[in-house]
Amino acid sequence: MVASLNLVRPLLMAIFMLMAGSGFLSTLIAIRLEAAGQGDLLIGLVATSYFGGLTIGALKVAPLIGRVGHIRAFAAFVSIYSASSLTYAIFDFPALWVGLRFVDGFVMSGVFVCLESWLNRVARPDNRSAILATYMIALYAGQAIGQFLLNLGDNAPALPFMASAVLLSLAVLPVALTKIEQPILDEVAPFSLKRMYEVSPLGIVGSVATGVMLGAFYALGAVFVQRQGLPLSQVALFTSCVIGGGVALQYPLGRLSDRFDRRRVIVACMLAAALLCAGLAMVRQPDALFIVGALFGGFSFALYPLCVAHLNDHLEESERVGASSGLVLVYSVGAAAGPIAGSTAMAIFGPMGLFAAIGAVSLAAALFGLWRMAVSKPVPDARQQDFQALPRTTPMASVLEDDAENWD
Repeated sequence: MVASLNLVRPLLMAIFMLMAGSGFLSTLIAIRLEAAGQGDLLIGLVATSYFGGLTIGALKVAPLIGRVGHIRAFAAFVSIYSASSLTYAIFDFPALWVGLRFVDGFVMSGVFVCLESWLNRVARPDNRSAILATYMIALYAGQAIGQFLLNLGDNAPALPFMASAVLLSLAVLPVALTKIEQPILDEVAPFSLKRMYEVSPLGIVGSVATGVMLGAFYALGAVFVQRQGLPLSQVALFTSCVIGGGVALQYPLGRLSDRFDRRRVIVACMLAAALLCAGLAMVRQPDALFIVGALFGGFSFALYPLCVAHLNDHLEESERVGASSGLVLVYSVGAAAGPIAGSTAMAIFGPMGLFAAIGAVSLAAALFGLWRMAVSKPVPDARQQDFQALPRTTPMASVLEDDAENWD
């Protein structure tokens, strides 16, 4: 097991540095647009552009990677992202930033496909779960730690963008020097939306709702905190607390869903997220804001893998890869809509409108789940699959997760 993790260490180092260098950019860009006096709708549009690029990239990058190989494609994607990071510091034009965020999302999707297909190539039946778990730790740890690079901008506004470009450029090195054999990409064809809804209505609705909730948070959470009068250092701490809470509670909630009707756990998480949104809209003390934020992250981050597990409970093994990858795209569509919904609510109701909108979406999804529980029977215990924590990245992650499940 240790030898297997050592083998993929270059890929884990790469994703850690990539997320440390890019994970805070959405927060930084939102803060800069806010400081420049741009409206909530424009801030939401910039964030939506990123998720739009991520969605399109998940559908289009595989042929490019197949033509030039993983190392060349990875280097190209990261080089573009590094150049984009520096461009934000040079050109302060919001219209340009919309286009740059689309490019960021597109190339980041390519990065995820490269790394996740590589991990899938290396993983074996006895270590897939460990490799996936370690990958998620590296991904979220990089994203959480990277938030503190926001503090570099107190006296030098261009410095955070420069630090981002440095980390992104360095992330190429472990991949360029790796001895891991490059994989061959197999096409992952998602189910049709109609077929997925017929199989698991709550899986579809829950994934869309989660995308809207987290897309809105990533786009505007920093703006919300800053409008509470907190300094930039505490904005970074708040975002890190939300991400940390999401990592901490994902596995316990997943294991709980293995023991009971999974729909109950999904609905409970939705209701808890809605209640915590109300708390975030009302609390004023920084310590309370951080604690409630961490709990919000814990319940909301768990929803996507819970929805994937619920969908898989209704499928045969041969169908799970296509359906799970379809949910990634459904989630991405929701994430693209989230910033627009959140920014519209903030424009109408003020800063509290963000978590009012997120809470309303979560509550609506919970009510839908309660309706599904009333009109349909739970999955028999014999068919319920073991929960597997899963990142919300690209369809390739579902391949890695699905293979791990098949060998349990």
